[in-house]
Amino acid sequence: MELRGSCHCGAVGFTVESKAPQPYQRCYCSICRKAGGAGGFAINILADNRTLEVSGRDKVSEYRAMINGAPSKHRRYFCSRCGSHLWAWNESWPDLVHPLASVIDTPLPKPDDFVDIMLDSAVPWVSLHDGDNVERFPEYPDQSIEDWHKRHGVWVE
Repeated sequence: MELRGSCHCGAVGFTVESKAPQPYQRCYCSICRKAGGAGGFAINILADNRTLEVSGRDKVSEYRAMINGAPSKHRRYFCSRCGSHLWAWNESWPDLVHPLASVIDTPLPKPDDFVDIMLDSAVPWVSLHDGDNVERFPEYPDQSIEDWHKRHGVWVE
């Protein structure tokens, strides 16, 4: 599925192919929360980095958090004009990119099931969503985004 995304001011736009477009995983880590999670979390989507095409790339800035005194392998990309968090990329998985669901302009499927991760980092003011279809993890789960999509029958070929 082709996803189209853009920043708030329109200086940056992008397209990317995704077989896992379901916006199901809410990350409560301090980095996601502070970099772009207005509800106390951020939702990233899995996509194929090899298909990422960006207009306005000269307006894109990179942020790497420091973890234990060293730059993180996880890089976050933002519009340098309006500050919209656009996507994340990790050098450990160079073929993958994670656009934020909040900047996707393509209509996304509404998930029936959710996964809340990194709950050990959630701030006290955040109320977790109620419902029977929510799996919760104190840190990262062992299950990959691809495996979750395949298990729930929402992997797009």
